[in-house]
Amino acid sequence: MSTRTAHAAKTLARKYYTDPGIYEAETRSVFFERWIYAGRASSLAQAGSYFLREIELESIIVLRDGAGEIRAFHNVCRHRGTRLLAEPEGQLSKSIQCLYHAWTYGLDGTLIGAPFMDEVESFCQEDYPLKPVSVATWEGCVFICLSEEPVPFEQAYAPLIDKFGSWTLDQLEIAHSITYEIPCNWKLVFQNYSECYHCPGLHPALNRLTPFRNSSNDLEEGPFLGGPMHMAIEGGSMTMTGQTCAPSLGDLSGEALSCVQYYTVYPNMLLSLHPDYVLIHRIERLATDATRVVCDWLFHPDAMASEDFNPSPAVEFWNMTNKQDWQVSALSQQGISSQAYTPGPYSELESMIAAWDREYLCSIGEG
Repeated sequence: MSTRTAHAAKTLARKYYTDPGIYEAETRSVFFERWIYAGRASSLAQAGSYFLREIELESIIVLRDGAGEIRAFHNVCRHRGTRLLAEPEGQLSKSIQCLYHAWTYGLDGTLIGAPFMDEVESFCQEDYPLKPVSVATWEGCVFICLSEEPVPFEQAYAPLIDKFGSWTLDQLEIAHSITYEIPCNWKLVFQNYSECYHCPGLHPALNRLTPFRNSSNDLEEGPFLGGPMHMAIEGGSMTMTGQTCAPSLGDLSGEALSCVQYYTVYPNMLLSLHPDYVLIHRIERLATDATRVVCDWLFHPDAMASEDFNPSPAVEFWNMTNKQDWQVSALSQQGISSQAYTPGPYSELESMIAAWDREYLCSIGEG
């Protein structure tokens, strides 16, 4: 690992947090082009299980089809464009039917019913399947991409593909979930997560478990950034007690049992891997000054099946920490919005933010 450095970088200018034009550029160049984390495959338990994901005005149906494959489609009827599904998640039977004129689609997206269209001589049912969205699954995480020509997932995610096998992440299930609404720009959530310069003052409980200088990075440039942070308690975890609340995951051993791994996955995922559980933050932009964060605590199903399973120490710890972060992120948004704000210098402890900013600027064509 190289010596930590922010390369004398400064924080981003005000416009990147407040300008609607910048927000639109992000939509076009990032959120409509990059692979976006959509949720966990375990949330699609059986054929017909689905959830919706909204990316600006686009609504995407993510479902498991009759053959067990995960697919994604635009939530748009091919007849007159009506939204097909309104509930954010649910269970379909064997088809999707538009409530307007009853056009009906199989779980593979094919049009299987179009009442009275046989009266239209030129109509060919095979020409009107649901419009697909590219989908990929990695370690039990489902990703979608709205680009017409996406970079292949295996290529885009090459630095991560085989990195976390020891955690058996693909086997984990959601034990608890909390959704937060934060009055700040989405980038402030990433930037806050990317450094522990603020930890001694803002997170005294966290700083006792992982002293702020205990961090290191093994991914230091590009869309994926982060690395391990050594915990003060050997064999402990990030919980209210500092002790684990479930058996260790996978085949973790040695130093990995005393570290928590923190990674930013551009552009909408924060991945925190503990010895006994994994925490995922899924970030949704709502406006220049509004962000939704869905936080999922993942455990192995064997641990969850135990009579004495109790994820509360982990949930309470990170809910407390999240709320501390969201409060200061909101204050940052307020201050950055002021005409008095000018970019300030990053400390060397903020080197990962400087790297994140470089990737961000490059992604909107300004790098």
